[in-house]
Amino acid sequence: MSVPRVMVCVTRQKTCERLIRIGQRLVNGEGKLMVVHVAKTGDNVLGNPDEGEALDYLFQVSKQAGADMTVLRSDNILNTLIDFAKKNRITEIVMGESPDPGSSDSIINNMEFMLPGVKFNVIPS
Repeated sequence: MSVPRVMVCVTRQKTCERLIRIGQRLVNGEGKLMVVHVAKTGDNVLGNPDEGEALDYLFQVSKQAGADMTVLRSDNILNTLIDFAKKNRITEIVMGESPDPGSSDSIINNMEFMLPGVKFNVIPS
């Protein structure tokens, strides 16, 4: 069986720690764990102390979990996540549930369509 390559998608919320912990369990000491956050190009992360603190906290949690955390800037979150998954040969993705899971344009539905063969773990909030 191949070694898991798990990507955890996080927002700027400390509650995303639970997603990182789930990713850590999936990797289970073998394989690669990558935590990813995509910030819109104009977002001033450092201008909002709560968001900056949350991202800093998630960097610490990622490090403790043995993961690399990457913050990417893009106006197209969907394509950026898909490109990252393909470049890093991701086998499994952990994401929080969308606020509108039934929406046909949800990022999760689009990613599942664009990344056949990747296992998705959508975690309810």
